[in-house]
Formats: sequence, C-alpha cells, structure tokens
Amino acid sequence: MSSLLASESRTTVRARWAVLAVVLFAAILDLLDSTITNLAAPTITADLGGGEALIQWLGAAYALAMGVLLVVGGRLGDKFGRRRLFLIGIIGFTLASLACGLAFDPASLIAFRLIQGAFGALLIPQGFGILGAVFPRDQLGKAFGVFAPVLGLSAVSGPTLAGFLIDADLFGLGWRAIFLINIVLGGLATALAVRLLPRDPGDRTVTIDALGSALLGAAMLGVLYGLIDGSANGWTAGPILALIAGLAFFVLFCLRQRHAADPLLEPSLLRNRGFTSGLLLGLVYFATTSGLLFVLALYLQNDVHRTPLQTAVALVPLSVGIIAASIATHQLLDRFGRALVLAGLLLTLAGVLALFTLIQLSGTDGTGLLLIAPIFLTGLGLGTCFGTIYRVTLGDIDPAESGSASGSLTAVQQLANSLGAAAVTTIYFHTGSGAATSLAAVAALTLVCCGLVRLLPQHAPIESH
Repeated sequence: MSSLLASESRTTVRARWAVLAVVLFAAILDLLDSTITNLAAPTITADLGGGEALIQWLGAAYALAMGVLLVVGGRLGDKFGRRRLFLIGIIGFTLASLACGLAFDPASLIAFRLIQGAFGALLIPQGFGILGAVFPRDQLGKAFGVFAPVLGLSAVSGPTLAGFLIDADLFGLGWRAIFLINIVLGGLATALAVRLLPRDPGDRTVTIDALGSALLGAAMLGVLYGLIDGSANGWTAGPILALIAGLAFFVLFCLRQRHAADPLLEPSLLRNRGFTSGLLLGLVYFATTSGLLFVLALYLQNDVHRTPLQTAVALVPLSVGIIAASIATHQLLDRFGRALVLAGLLLTLAGVLALFTLIQLSGTDGTGLLLIAPIFLTGLGLGTCFGTIYRVTLGDIDPAESGSASGSLTAVQQLANSLGAAAVTTIYFHTGSGAATSLAAVAALTLVCCGLVRLLPQHAPIESH
C-alpha cells in the first residue's frame, strides 16, 4: 500500500512539473515575440517600408494589446476555464504569428501584431492560475522561482535565434522566418497543452468590466498614436488631438474604476502609498528600459552597421547579466527588501552612464569589445529590478487584493513597454546624437526612480516566494 501511495505521489509530482513546463513554454513564446522585433525592425522596414513609424509600432502594437487586455484575459479564464482560454490563446497566437510572417505591407503587419498581442493576453494570465491550482501553496515559490532563469535564458537565445534566421535567409524568407517559426513552436505548445493541462469548469458568475477595458484601450491608443505620428510626420493638429483624447479617456477610465461594480483595478489599492509608488516606479522604469533595449539594437545596426546576428551576439552580455542577477535576487530579497531595488536601479544607472560615455567618446568607432562591460552591467541592473520591483510593491497590500494587484502590475509593465518603445525611439530618431541623447534621458528617468524607492514597502510579502 505504501509503495502504491509513493508511486501516485511521484506521478503527481511529475504531472505538476510537466504542467509548469507547458506554462513556461507559453511564457517563452510571449517573451520571444515581444522582443524579436527590437532586433528585426531595421530589416523589416527595409523590406516593407514604413520608416520610423513602423519601427516604433512593431513593438508598441504587441505590448499595447497585451497590456490593455491582460487583466481581462485573466478574468475570462476565471469565468470560462483557464485550460480553455489557454488553448484559445495559444492557437490564436500561432495563427497570428503566421499572419505576421505573411504580412504584405506595414499596416497589415501592425494589425497582425495587435492581434498577436491580444491572443497573448488571453494566454499568459492562465498560466499563473493553472500553476496555483496544481501546485501546493508551499511549493509555489519553487515553481515560480524557475521562471526568472528560464526566461532570462530565452532572452539570450531569442534575439540570437532571430539574428541567425534573418542572416541565414532560410528558403528566402528573410525576416519572415522569425514569425513563421512559431508555427512549429506554437503547434508543439498546443499539443502539450491539450495532453497535460488539467480541466477546470470556470465560474460563470465572474463579471468583466468591458467598458473600463475599452476606455483604457482608447487612452493608450490615443497616447501611442500621438507620440508615434507626431514624431514621424510632425506635430500637426492630428497627433496633438490624439494625445489630448488619450489623456481624456484615461481620466474617464480612472472615474470608471471608482464606480464600477467589478473594476479592473481595485480603488483601495490606489489609496495604498506603497502600492501606488511601486506602480509609478515600475511604469517609469519599465518604459525607459524597454526603450533602452530598442535603442541599443537600433544603434548597433543603424549607426555601427552590424548585421542582425552580430547585434544579437553583442547583446548577449545583457542577457547574461539579467540571468545572473535574477538568480541572485531570488535568494537575497527576503533579507534586503527594497534596498535591493535601489541596488538594481543604481546598477542600471551605472551601466547606462558608461554606455553614454563610451558613445560620446568613440561614436561608432572602436566600440566593439568596449561595449561588453557596460552592457553586462546594465543587464545586472535590469535583472535585479525585474525580480524585485513588483514583488516589493506587493509588500503592504491585503492578501484579498493580491490577485487584482498582481494582474494590474503585469498589465502596467506591458503598457510601459509600449509607451517606452515609442517615447525613447522618438528621442533617438529626432535628436542630433540619437543614441547618446536617448541614453541621457534613460539615465535621468532612472535617477527619478531612485527617489521613489523610499516610498516602497520595506519588504516583499513572504507568500510571494
């Protein structure tokens, strides 16, 4: 009898980790497709046209749809079943990737990127809910601890794979291969999900604030369109009115959250100083650093004239730094709390200032091996902050609010990615020394983030590990 129970226990453990592997696979696909266009954008615009606007929209469209719909995607999983929404998300994501690979002009590619991000928003939130259902609470920390190094590793391999596929020009596909490879990866993920994910019926009583989601989407679209169109075509009445409309819709969104029966963001969270400070810090930091990563890829290709593969290899030290710091912070967060956030910000600041100095002194000449140290240092800062900012932000909230808080923070990070890519690349394209000026702006905003650290909770919640 005891041997039978032991066998069932081992089977259960294997099943849990198999489910974790499927969820990780989906998260890796999302990470790859949120970052590959950073590296591929110059090649894509050379083929399809679209200029600066397409370069900016490639990443912004995906992150916009993901950020606006992420919380809604989580609620839909609660309502109709996480397994069902996971499968809808991964199948839709795969088909949208196929459409991106077959895009025939800039407008179609941007539209397909929006659709891809929307299906990603259905897919990604389900994974965390599924893990919470299959893992005992005391083992969840170990399960989530796997995410940082694995996703860090994919951050290394993803852009490198994209660079290889573009340079190899397999079957004459060029940049299209970076999307078409998802047919294989997405098909495999779908097959594994069908076989391994547990069934759940959902709760049809869950309500979804569709109006709030629409107002947030309109707000972000107005701001992004205004930034990108204004920077690409001049600050005429159109982009200025779009910015004003975006801000107006955001005000309406905030008012809606105060009165909605089931708001996307619990109003009580906004009265928590530690949470709102972390929300603001995360918005600024993730916006500036997503723009930084985009500008580094553009600088290496447009200014230093490296190929996509050479650019990917040059950025490997960044991902190595992210991996190393992510692993270390998982062990150190309980002890150092928000001090670790400050350390990450200072490492980021030091790396960005080193890059700024190097570019100012050498321009596009002689920056090869000299880039390794500052890029690695920047990676250490990014990895430290990625693993700490939002976990510390949750330190003072009520456990009953943790679901809404976590979903809101993740959505804000995606929206920050879209805003940052648009804003920082606008600086890159429209200043005399684009890369240097962009780095100076990133450094200044990182310094602002340092001033917000003292408003954060001192420690992350114990249950988040």
